[in-house]
Amino acid sequence: MLPNSVHKEQMDVNSRRCQHRCVGALFCLLSAACFGAMAIFGKYAYDARVDVADLLLLRFVIAAVLLLVVARATGALRNLPRRSIAGALAMGGIGYATQSGLFFGALQRMDASLLALILYAYPTLVMLGAIALGRERASVRRVVALVIASVGTVLVLGAAAAGGLDALGTAMGFGAAIAYTVYILVGDRLGPAIPPLALAALVCTGAVGTFGVVSLVRGGPELGFDAAGWGWVSAIAVVSTVAAIVLFFAGVARVGPSTASILSTLEPVVTVALAAAVFHESLGAVQLAGGALVLTAAVVIQPMSPGLVRRWRGRSVVGGGEEFGDAAAGRLGAQGFAAGVEAAADDAGVVAEQQEASAEQGERRLAVFAEVSLEAAGEGDEAVVADADRCRQ
Repeated sequence: MLPNSVHKEQMDVNSRRCQHRCVGALFCLLSAACFGAMAIFGKYAYDARVDVADLLLLRFVIAAVLLLVVARATGALRNLPRRSIAGALAMGGIGYATQSGLFFGALQRMDASLLALILYAYPTLVMLGAIALGRERASVRRVVALVIASVGTVLVLGAAAAGGLDALGTAMGFGAAIAYTVYILVGDRLGPAIPPLALAALVCTGAVGTFGVVSLVRGGPELGFDAAGWGWVSAIAVVSTVAAIVLFFAGVARVGPSTASILSTLEPVVTVALAAAVFHESLGAVQLAGGALVLTAAVVIQPMSPGLVRRWRGRSVVGGGEEFGDAAAGRLGAQGFAAGVEAAADDAGVVAEQQEASAEQGERRLAVFAEVSLEAAGEGDEAVVADADRCRQ
C-alpha cells in the first residue's frame, strides 16, 4: 500500500543521509591525519639534508600546480574578481608564508609533539581576536574555554621547561600560532568571495612567490640533498597539503563546518602518536593533561560560534597549523588549511545542509500529498497512486 511505500522511501532517504554524513566524517578524520603527519614528514626531510627554505618552496610549488589543475578542471577559477584574486595571493604570500616559515623553523628546534600542542593554541587566539574586533561576543562558554586553554598551555610548557625548552623554538611556535590567527581573521573577510579550491590554489601560489624571492636572495634553491628528501617533500605537498585540503572540503560539504572543525582536533593527536611511534618522543603525564585541556578548549569554543571561530578547522589552507584554513582546507590544519579556505568551505557546508533539509522537506510533503490523495480518491483509484509514485521518483 502507498503509506508503506512512502515509509520505506523515507527510511531509504534517512539511510542515505546517514551514510553521507559518515563518509563526510571519515573524510574529515583522514584530512586531520594527513595534516598531523606533516611534522613527521618534515623531520624526515631535515634528516635528508633538505633546507627549510627549499622545503617550503618545493612544497608550495608542487601543491600550487596540483591545486590549480584541480581548480581549473572543476571550474573553480572562472569569473573570479580581480580584487579577490589579489587578496588571496597576498594571504598566501604574506600570512601563510609567515606562518609556514615559523612553523617549520620551530620544527627544526623542538619535538614535533610539543610543537603541535603549542600551535593548537590558535583557536583560542582566534576567539580573543574576534571578540576584540567586535566580530564575536564574550560569553560564559568562551571565558571558560579561555581559562581551560590557558591552564593547558601552562601545563604543557611548564613541564617541558623542566626538561630543557628551546626558547627560540618555542617563540617561533607561538609566532606561528599568532600568524595563523591573523591569517584567519583577515581571511574571514575574503573567503566567501572565492570557491574553496580556488582560494587554496591561490594561497599556495602566493606562498610560492614569497619563497621564490627568498630562494633568489639566497642564490637559488639548493637541490643537492639526499634522494629521500624528494620523497618527504613530495609527501608534505601531496599528502599533507593537497590531499588534506581536498578531503577537508569534501568532509565539510557533508557534515558541516562545526562538526568538521571538532573532528579536526584529531590532528595534534596524530602528530603526538606518530612522533612517539617513529621518533620515540614522549610527553609526560602533566604535558598530556595540558594538551588534553587545550584540545578540550577548542571543542568547547566551536559549537557556540556560528561565524569566525567555526571556520578554523580549520586544518587551514596549507597544512597543520597552517591549514588552509580552514576551508585545506582551514584549517590547511594546525598547519594546514588556512582560515580563508575554511571560511569558504563553511559556505559549501551550509549549502549542502540546506539542500539536505530541502530534500527532507520535499519527502514529507510528498508523503502528505500521497495520503491525502488516497483518502480523497479511495484505495481503488490507481491513477492517483501512479501519479504520486511518479512524483516521488
